Amino acid sequence: MNPLDLTVDQIMPAFPGARRENIAYYWPYVREALREAMLESPRMVAFALATIAAETAGFVPLREMQSIWNTDRKPFDTYEGRKDLGNVQPGDGARFPGRGFVQLTGRANYRTYGQRIYQPLEDEPDLANEPKIAAQILAMFIADRAEKIDTALRASDFASARRAVNGGTHGLERFKRAYTAILGAMERESKR
Repeated sequence: MNPLDLTVDQIMPAFPGARRENIAYYWPYVREALREAMLESPRMVAFALATIAAETAGFVPLREMQSIWNTDRKPFDTYEGRKDLGNVQPGDGARFPGRGFVQLTGRANYRTYGQRIYQPLEDEPDLANEPKIAAQILAMFIADRAEKIDTALRASDFASARRAVNGGTHGLERFKRAYTAILGAMERESKR
């Protein structure tokens, strides 16, 4: 089976608790972005979907919420002044928290990916949650790291695969469950 031919019903088990209509609405955007980025192998499609499961759970592009990992005293102040994220202006931490399916974070990433998809993400960061844009960012972010991700997945090193996109292992258990569920759905379909 072509992995991009996955149906909503085949994807649903990878997203427990997600609304079916979310998957039905957003999957076509994700599928098209993966196709455009030439991420069509079973591993890469499963990785993309598992990344969405780990980052947003509900199959909806969203803005990062405040947590102990990004907020100390003021919202998103742990991102403030982080040169590795390109957050060099006061207020950048709160202006450029994670957004979208991949949780794009930091002024530098908004600028870089905005330029690559011809969208003013640095000036209008909320655009990163628009369905088509969120899907394009996800696919491009994965494509930029595809070799490293594929190597990790071939070795069943899910932690390294997650780190390639997330920088850490946040959502690793959700990622593993979703990845396994998607590959299982593809395998079952190919045996029909």
